[in-house]
Amino acid sequence: MATGRVLKRIILGRAMRSDKLHETLLPKRLALPVFASDALSSVAYAPDEILLTLGLAGGALAMTHSWKIALAVVFVMAVVVASYRQNVRAYPSGGGDYEVATVNLGPRAGLTVASALLVDYVLTVAVSISSGVQNAANAFGFVRGHEAPVAVVVVVLLTAMNLRGVRESGKAFAIPTYLFMVTIIGMALVGFVRQSLGRLPEAESASLTLAPEEGYEALGSLALAFLLLRAFSSGCAALTGVEAISNGVPAFQKPKSRNAATTLLLMGAISITMLISMVTLARMTNVHFAEDPAVQLLRDGVPVGEDYVQDTVMGQVAKAVFDGFGPGVVLVSIVTGLILVLAANTAFNGFPVLGSILARDGFLPRQLHTRGDRLAYSNGILILAGAACVLILAYDAEVTRLIQLYIVGVFVSFTLSQTAMVRHWNRLLRTESDPAQRARMQRSRVINAVGGGVCGVVLVVVLLTKFLHGAGYAVAAMAVLFWIMTRISNHYKLVRVELQIDETTADHNRLPSRVHAIVLISRLHKPALRALSYARATRPSRLEAVTVNVDNDETAALQAEWEKRGIPVPLKALDSPYREITRPIVEYVKSLRSDNPRDVVVVYVPEYVVGRWWEQILHNQSALRLKTRLRFMPGVMVSSVPWQLRSSAGQEPALSGPAPGDVRKGE
Repeated sequence: MATGRVLKRIILGRAMRSDKLHETLLPKRLALPVFASDALSSVAYAPDEILLTLGLAGGALAMTHSWKIALAVVFVMAVVVASYRQNVRAYPSGGGDYEVATVNLGPRAGLTVASALLVDYVLTVAVSISSGVQNAANAFGFVRGHEAPVAVVVVVLLTAMNLRGVRESGKAFAIPTYLFMVTIIGMALVGFVRQSLGRLPEAESASLTLAPEEGYEALGSLALAFLLLRAFSSGCAALTGVEAISNGVPAFQKPKSRNAATTLLLMGAISITMLISMVTLARMTNVHFAEDPAVQLLRDGVPVGEDYVQDTVMGQVAKAVFDGFGPGVVLVSIVTGLILVLAANTAFNGFPVLGSILARDGFLPRQLHTRGDRLAYSNGILILAGAACVLILAYDAEVTRLIQLYIVGVFVSFTLSQTAMVRHWNRLLRTESDPAQRARMQRSRVINAVGGGVCGVVLVVVLLTKFLHGAGYAVAAMAVLFWIMTRISNHYKLVRVELQIDETTADHNRLPSRVHAIVLISRLHKPALRALSYARATRPSRLEAVTVNVDNDETAALQAEWEKRGIPVPLKALDSPYREITRPIVEYVKSLRSDNPRDVVVVYVPEYVVGRWWEQILHNQSALRLKTRLRFMPGVMVSSVPWQLRSSAGQEPALSGPAPGDVRKGE
């Protein structure tokens, strides 16, 4: 146990006092990498998804429409960022979309948003880390083919970082995040300069022909429109993470709302710049990107085959822009892999905070509302990590498959949140008389109304185009979470009503007629004598020791030693012809309760306290089963009487050989 505490301190650091919470708050320079890394990192996979979807109909469509799709995504992002700047000013408490929807649309809408966000946070970790590992494989060949186990290891490391606290994780992630921004924007500038000088080479896939997938050779107007909408919905993956800042406002330094709004604006501007730059460079370098490159990509009219390794869009653009400068390509691969891994940190900050708020409101287990040693919501962090690892292993860390589950949740929360904000402004406008304030509120209402309308349209598009491709599983997960949280809430409400003090409480304060104490005895040893002493010290109305007769000879020996020592407590032996221990004791206690329903029965159970996990397996199993059964019986109290073995204090036992009769009826 001491070793475990030392290891915990090494991994997590020293425990922090509750009054040090203000020291964990983030300035804007740290809040940006902590909360915005998810949205910023989407530039590494959103262009891939746009080109991949358009590429189903061949390379010509990708070249002619990718920039239009990117502009549509940028428009939605600008609207969402502007809308959320109103959210963080109006609701700085950190409930984010959940609080906004609950206050203005009701608890069911709030739970719908919460379910969507929790699912989306898990997918954020799975998608970001899987994509980061895939990008890292461009620079480190040994990763290729082992993406899933490497991704799980990365999740574990990221979990350990976040368990150390929000501020420490922000410091650790700030440098890679800022390096990613500088590298990608720098690559874009180099690419645009080389293009203006006529020296920008084509991508490695430019010499190949991108053939349409089977069934997409000749698309009608309706089918083409549907494909464009599907590409748009895939590109909207760039918007994931925008809501994280509104959920994390409490983590900002004061003034919280203003700092959060500024960080949100910075995040939106940088994300839009990088996304447009990457799609433009992909068009300039003539990148061809296919869902099934072995079949769709042709060299001289012949498929390239399974041996062809398709780099990501980011990787292909980097090789073209930094043609002849290998370190530039390696740097892009490394920082892209890092930012995608660190993007999961947005979810590691958002999921636990939202889980804590839901636990506070009685929709999730209350343990999620408790801060750990480092003032982080440790239980929420661990649950998020476990769920993400399951998804990564189930989908073998394939981003193309995981991305299909993505986005639905975030646009559910976007739509309901912005609709709720419109109602929020309507309510305030009914009572506000100051002309300046009314003008500000009306302006904010227009922004949120536009945001809600745009997000609603995108949500419909996403559901129509991606439901059968995997989004349906995400919707099912949200429905299950909604049901679970509703049941948890009902349970807490019933418990609260049942425990509430009312006019009948006086009946429960009435003293019992008698207290019947029972000490369970397996054999006569020091723990048994201590339990007897404790029971006698409470001065019950009646006291007896009870053993179970599994072996007649052993029971007779116990009774003989009992008489020899002159113990002033009667010993009762319960017959057990089928060698059971738990059932005879439970039946005996039941009989005492039925004969005297106003009596209280107290059962004293001697137990060993051990210091090693494997020793726990060897002891106390019968006691555990008994206590579990007895605790469900009304009018029965269970009292554990511990006996500390040497190992519990870190000492080695003094072994001098077993005493006669030491091995009997496993404790």
